[in-house]
Amino acid sequence: MEFAPDITHRRIDASAYERVFVVGDVHGCRETLDRLLDRLGPDEETLFVFVGDLVRKGPDSAGVLDRVRSLPNAVSVLGNNEAKILRGDKNLSELTSADHDHIESMPEAITFGNSLVVHGGVDHRKPVVEHTREDLLTMRSLADDGGYTRPFWFETRPDGPRVFFGHTVLDEPFATETAVGLDTGCVYGGQLTAYDLRNDRFVAVEPEVTHQSRSADSIVDPSPR
Repeated sequence: MEFAPDITHRRIDASAYERVFVVGDVHGCRETLDRLLDRLGPDEETLFVFVGDLVRKGPDSAGVLDRVRSLPNAVSVLGNNEAKILRGDKNLSELTSADHDHIESMPEAITFGNSLVVHGGVDHRKPVVEHTREDLLTMRSLADDGGYTRPFWFETRPDGPRVFFGHTVLDEPFATETAVGLDTGCVYGGQLTAYDLRNDRFVAVEPEVTHQSRSADSIVDPSPR
């Protein structure tokens, strides 16, 4: 898979791990992440791939970054909220230099097998190599407004590679042969969801606290094409 020259990409050999989990947007919800990880049982034979937006909106962004760094095998793509910190658009005073270094190390794309992980999405109407950084971080609608007007890219994606993504808050996880959506809005009172690659199933935990509200028209009820 070819990417634009300014896109950072990391290729992972997922076959080296007994278990692989792709995890949705955490948004600073350290306690909810801990509960999910306790359920999944991290070990040296388990790979965790996060779809970005580890930080902001929830109460403990630094704690989330610290927890992810402590896992034996964990990587994350860059989310639009990490990108806001790198650009200086948003500031989290609690983040350390190690946290900033971790954020700066996040690639925009991760691939394994015939799968691609990005935060936002991919427009199947053009080659992956023609996607900008902003495309990969914020892709949602195929309509001209790029917002919440259907069709969404993941509902109409016709073929592979299979894309794992976050960014678009869903009222339930989404899975087809070509796209898997994992942002179920844990910071807004929804679940924190992981996809178990080996067993083709979702694993989710409920948050104990709702940290932010979100309007119903910006939570998507996904439907496959």
